[in-house]
Amino acid sequence: MTHGPTPGPTPGPPPESRTDGPAAGPPPQEREFPTLLEQMGGVQGVVASTIPVAVFVVVNVVFGLQPALISALAAGAAIAVWRIVRKQALQPAVSGLLGVGVAAFIAYRTGEARGFYLPGLLFSAACGLAFLVSIVVRWPLAGVIWHAVNGNGQTWRSDPRLLRAYTFATALWTVVFASRVVVQGWLYKADEETWLGVARLAMGFPLVGLALLGTIWAVRRAGREPAPA
Repeated sequence: MTHGPTPGPTPGPPPESRTDGPAAGPPPQEREFPTLLEQMGGVQGVVASTIPVAVFVVVNVVFGLQPALISALAAGAAIAVWRIVRKQALQPAVSGLLGVGVAAFIAYRTGEARGFYLPGLLFSAACGLAFLVSIVVRWPLAGVIWHAVNGNGQTWRSDPRLLRAYTFATALWTVVFASRVVVQGWLYKADEETWLGVARLAMGFPLVGLALLGTIWAVRRAGREPAPA
């Protein structure tokens, strides 16, 4: 009886097309740190958040407390509406308007212009303390917040390079918040309301920008370091 050729093993898919192993190709890249800025409305949103404070400072010097409160609230509302009309992120607009409203309410109730800056001062004190404690317990908040916002988990803590980088970044932010508390707290106690407003503006966006740049530099530098053996 004649037999035909014995068939060989059926060839499988090429190695790059198989799906029973790890996915082919390089692992997904971690998103860049500036994405965190988008959560705050981008550079435009950060700058816009300083407008109600600037309006309050100027109007308070020229016309007094009551017109300054009304003008600051109007500026905050106008920015919120502008962002909504442009279909930009709603959260920065709402939080910005809420912050201005709380500050204006405290200033109105106390009858003192310096009350307008009290919420920001307390916020800086709370953030500075939280960031400092996070360094001590080795859970640097710069890394915790960034990876929580982007849904990357907290496995980065097992990488000594990233842990060092985020510790450095967290220290930068701690210095930013501490400097605000020291300078603005002294002006608040001295009742230097005009200079307090100037300090609030000068120590706002410029210091945040420097801290962000320092954070980006530290994290990118850590990414270029060789992995520990």
